Amino acid sequence: MALKGIRVLELAGLAPGPYCGMILSDFGASVTRIDRTVNNRLDCLGNGKTTLPLNLKSTKAQTILRKLVKKSDVIIEPFRPGVMENLGLGPDVLMKDNPRLIYARLTGFGQTGPLSARAGHDINYVAVSGVLSFLGEKDSKPKPPVNLLADFAGGGLLCAFGICVALLERSRSGKGQVIDHSMTEGSAYVASWLMRSQQLPIWGKARGDNILDGGSFFYDTYETKDNKFMSVGALEPQFFKEFIKGLELEIGQFDENETAKILVGEKFKTKTQKEWIDIFEDTDACVFPVVEWEEAKFHRQNRSRQSFVENTTNVIPTPAPILSRTPAKSSVLKEEAVGECVESLLKEIGVDKDEIKELCNEGVLLLESKL
Repeated sequence: MALKGIRVLELAGLAPGPYCGMILSDFGASVTRIDRTVNNRLDCLGNGKTTLPLNLKSTKAQTILRKLVKKSDVIIEPFRPGVMENLGLGPDVLMKDNPRLIYARLTGFGQTGPLSARAGHDINYVAVSGVLSFLGEKDSKPKPPVNLLADFAGGGLLCAFGICVALLERSRSGKGQVIDHSMTEGSAYVASWLMRSQQLPIWGKARGDNILDGGSFFYDTYETKDNKFMSVGALEPQFFKEFIKGLELEIGQFDENETAKILVGEKFKTKTQKEWIDIFEDTDACVFPVVEWEEAKFHRQNRSRQSFVENTTNVIPTPAPILSRTPAKSSVLKEEAVGECVESLLKEIGVDKDEIKELCNEGVLLLESKL
């Protein structure tokens, strides 16, 4: 696997940090999550990681972390600026312990600036980035796409990319570095094309009234007879031609938009989703079903590429992209024996079994069952 041999410490946080750690784990890194509990029910991305339950407010726990850092390549830190410094575990300390360390700081607003110490969530970071102003239906308020943009695309994913780039640079210089990753800036960066394409003719109207944001009848979703949906992306003339042919309608691509949208909407409601799938099955009309998330793993395209992990109660996407020689493996397929993993991990830094029991009794090591 591509990141085999890379050792990562992930300090427990909410969605973006665990996602960043999950990506690194999927591609072969050994990830140890530092949390206050072994079974953190809020973290559904912890599969395949070793969980070391440490109370970092304890001096002994801080010493353990510093020893682990000396044997690690990366630390992912999701706290507000100053938290780690107050614990004596900031980059100025840990990078003296290990000058090759990649210290990734993943926060909402970054380490500096007037908002750096403020609390926030995905919707707030996307709002400040300017991206939220693009999103929403015509004549409606801005609406975020759940928490995908800041937490995951602009947050965990870009942070993982930054870590990989820093590791690549380290292979040349031999030196680690600090990554200051702001989810606000990450959201804006993901939206680079949106911001840099505003002079193109596809834009120029109010939110929700442009070609790609739901304003055009040939780039939208439509309800079917059985209350399901089809997606339409018939942008180019040759695709639009196939789209209209499949609908058996005589309308032009640049006919009056609202009238055309009504006609197309009424047409889609005359047949079930399955009937429309069959009609557009072998055409380049850019018309495909809106697959419910629970059913995605059963879609023939996804099944053919094994795009989801089988035999699980949840829908688990497999890692992407696919590497030809060193493909990733979903961390959900990796099992861990918590007690054994913790014992092995601490043994590497000179902590024996008797000391582990003592640390548990002192509340430094927060294992639910004593070793």
